[in-house]
Amino acid sequence: MVVTKQNLEIKNEKIREEFATLRQSTPERFARRLNLSWSNWGFGMEQLEDSARRLSEAGLDFMELHGNHYGADLGYKADEVLNILLGDYGIKVAGTCGMFSAGNDLSSNQPAQRQRAIDYLKREIAFTEAAGGSYLLVVPGAVGRPDAYDDMEFARSAKTLRLVAELFVEHSVRAAIEPIRSAEVSFVHTIADAQQYIAAVNHPGVAHINGDVYHMQTEESHISEALLEAGDMLVNLHFADSNRGALGRGSLDVDTIIRTLYLIGYNTEGKYVTFEPLGPGGDPYPAMYGKPAPAMLDELVFQSVNYFRSREDAVLGS
Repeated sequence: MVVTKQNLEIKNEKIREEFATLRQSTPERFARRLNLSWSNWGFGMEQLEDSARRLSEAGLDFMELHGNHYGADLGYKADEVLNILLGDYGIKVAGTCGMFSAGNDLSSNQPAQRQRAIDYLKREIAFTEAAGGSYLLVVPGAVGRPDAYDDMEFARSAKTLRLVAELFVEHSVRAAIEPIRSAEVSFVHTIADAQQYIAAVNHPGVAHINGDVYHMQTEESHISEALLEAGDMLVNLHFADSNRGALGRGSLDVDTIIRTLYLIGYNTEGKYVTFEPLGPGGDPYPAMYGKPAPAMLDELVFQSVNYFRSREDAVLGS
């Protein structure tokens, strides 16, 4: 019997070889480690100081903040955030996780909902700059709505986002478009979809991508090949294991992803690997309102961070 490799193994081996070749030819490119961050909206209603303390103890230098400015009087205040994160714990804001539901849907067929999305983005862009963040995650369609409104939602969304695109430039904040699996959103499911959407917006303020390996394992034929296609457009990568749980508790091929990130030069300033283990389900947004479980969150953070760093050590030491 002739034993052949699976297609997955062939692709992984190619990345391994390219990684080894690059490391041998330009070892200086591997001196800096990947920047690790954590998206805090999955911590529910926990106080920011408690979250910052946990992440600091786990050795993290960055946090992605919940974009919770749902109204003019709601959400984090930039000075308070900086006092807690940077002042007390030495943690910098990587960026902001924009939250887009049916009530503030860029693609909605209801003008009032698109206006809410515009107003929400204006608040979050200004906050992100004030807090020192470099990107704002943007989802083109509502999360938790997998059924399309109609065949114009893509165009409607791109046109609506373009109305505020110049604000991203003015505030030096990068709009990071996130593809999400088809079980949660009605369009923009892959890196290629995000690139098409960015092209449709056609503005320098909207030029980057927020990947998510949990969504990618469903929608992409190969996670690392898609990351290679994203290239320098990728500014943030949400990370969780295959079961959307703590890293190392599922079947995700972490090593190949790490090699790929080094191949695209992701170990540099302004590029982040951000943990976001939210658990399985069709709509994760209820997690933002959950009652904190400190012991469970401690285990989730320390397991994920330690496992990632151990795999990064193994990859770089191989």
